[in-house]
Amino acid sequence: MANAAISDLANKTCVPCRGGIPPLKGAELETLKKQLPDWKVVNEHHLTRNFDFPDFKKALDFVNKVGNLAEQQGHHPDIGLKWGHAGVTTWTHKIDGLTECDFSLAAKIDRLK
Repeated sequence: MANAAISDLANKTCVPCRGGIPPLKGAELETLKKQLPDWKVVNEHHLTRNFDFPDFKKALDFVNKVGNLAEQQGHHPDIGLKWGHAGVTTWTHKIDGLTECDFSLAAKIDRLK
């Protein structure tokens, strides 16, 4: 069941937020969070996940894939890189909080690993 939910999220297309909508909170936020158990929701504000790799090159390749995906989606997370590790943090800047698009992007990023 969770894999189907992740797939549904990953298949959605990000629509740029123009603002004027409230960020996700409470039960709605929890429902989406359950679909991405490897991601951490921080202060109901942003999603974050760390990825481990056997070396710098594989971590760099992953970061480049995330960057390309982000550009395609028009949704740009913060991406960190160090030897054997990559970190991704996303939220919708326009509303200073989380939208379904952040969860969709996270599900798409999970597919890259």
